[in-house]
Amino acid sequence: MNSTILFFDVIIVGGGLAGLSSAIHLSKGNLNVLVIEKNSYPKHKVCGEYISNEVLPYLNFLDIDVFKLGAKKIDKFQLSTTRGQLISANLPLGGFGISRFCLDAALANKALDNGVKILQDLVDNIQFSNEQFSVKTKGGKAYKAKIVIGAYGKRANLDVKLNRKFIKIKSPYLAVKTHVKGVFPDDLVALHNFEGGYCGISKVEDNNINLCYITNFNSFKKFKNIEDFQEKVVFNNRFLKTIFNESIPVFEEPLTISQISFEIKKPIENHIIMCGDTAALIHPLSGNGMSMAIRSAQLASLLIIKFFNSEISNRDDLEKQYLREWNATFKSRLKIGRIVANLFNKPKISEVLMQVIKRFPSILSHIIKRTHGKVMKVK
Repeated sequence: MNSTILFFDVIIVGGGLAGLSSAIHLSKGNLNVLVIEKNSYPKHKVCGEYISNEVLPYLNFLDIDVFKLGAKKIDKFQLSTTRGQLISANLPLGGFGISRFCLDAALANKALDNGVKILQDLVDNIQFSNEQFSVKTKGGKAYKAKIVIGAYGKRANLDVKLNRKFIKIKSPYLAVKTHVKGVFPDDLVALHNFEGGYCGISKVEDNNINLCYITNFNSFKKFKNIEDFQEKVVFNNRFLKTIFNESIPVFEEPLTISQISFEIKKPIENHIIMCGDTAALIHPLSGNGMSMAIRSAQLASLLIIKFFNSEISNRDDLEKQYLREWNATFKSRLKIGRIVANLFNKPKISEVLMQVIKRFPSILSHIIKRTHGKVMKVK
């Protein structure tokens, strides 16, 4: 173990959307920030890669212009059932498509420009004592900080060490992502259901099409490989069969991630402020997890800056206020997301629901609004 222990105002465990957004924001508040991320940049991640326009003012505040990076403007939505019923709608607020490969790298570069230290390593342990955190990494580094933000994604070994309840519940979900070249509208995001899952499709920079689907692992394991599963299950949705068969893969192999949990998590654990997927994971059918990650970074950062400026007097008040604001911002949309996902996981119910939506299209617009936030205000 390195005998030198460095002290930071804030240590952020995980350098994805939430972690990097928060790092940039905190650096603007003149705080000394360390981000510990296990991967190097740039790197593809399993993700839907559609983001609601609600975050644009905040990204501009962070000095990130997604459209200069090649993001595609999206204002149309399509949804299909397992039997091929299709409904189209305009997105009330709109959004954009950009890859994690591109956006994470841009955020990391901006964080470095702002003086944030980024360490490529894996956090092995976090301890809290005497009003400060001790953070140790697999690489033998040791750090201390007054505040730690957990932004390390959907699940990690760290969740086991922190004794988080959700990690003890076996999760049956598997996600698969790839990029392809083909014909697909720039301004459209589509969600197509198949038996046991659903697939999101949207354009990102470089005219790549992002295909990302999630399925129940029990359904998937009946087949010998991804190709077999797609041919016999995913392609039963005619829209998915067309886009997969009429496009050219960009990736040599699809990316996969398993043990995805939609169980309820606590936004604060062991005094660690959780952001992004580490705090909660919305069902991809609601299509707005990336926006939630960025929004949670703003919530945490604003309060942490107030804490360091003595506008929030103690840690207990900081944690209570974060929990209160987090629930006010996300609890309802997470609940709606679970309800919508459960309905569309039942083929007969989803077919009836689609008939109702076709007759009363305003219902779909209402559901979209309930799973998306309002345009973020920059303070």
